[in-house]
Amino acid sequence: MNGAAPSQPRPTAPVMRDSFSVTFLASETEARERVCAVAQRLRRAGIATERAGEIELTLAEAVNNVVEHAYAGAAPGPVRLCCDLDGRRLGVRICDLGLALPEGRPPRGKAADLSCPRADLPEGGFGWFLIRAFASSVRYDRCRGRNVLALRFDL
Repeated sequence: MNGAAPSQPRPTAPVMRDSFSVTFLASETEARERVCAVAQRLRRAGIATERAGEIELTLAEAVNNVVEHAYAGAAPGPVRLCCDLDGRRLGVRICDLGLALPEGRPPRGKAADLSCPRADLPEGGFGWFLIRAFASSVRYDRCRGRNVLALRFDL
């Protein structure tokens, strides 16, 4: 034995504590820009690239639902993303003043049947499946005309 210390795994960058929010109008362009900005901030805070990508995809799906469905047939209204990063978890609240979710709860989000020919695959309907697959918890509340989708991501 040469007295050298045993090899230790290299630590990953520490994840900082951070709380921030962004508010924007529910349009495709604004949604894309703000979700990308949030994902970049999470990467800079030390969240692993793969996990940050999963979070970005989840937020994009959830915010696109607000744009397409909550404000359907109305002028784009406000959307607020509130993020609370505590080192081990990320909490995100997505708030809007649009239409409530049907039946007052998020859809189950079943996996699509991929056993059909490629031409017959559905074009949409994967969003809630992805949201539930990547988020550690999903909670929805409607209070005083406001939708709040709370997502938690274990890091």
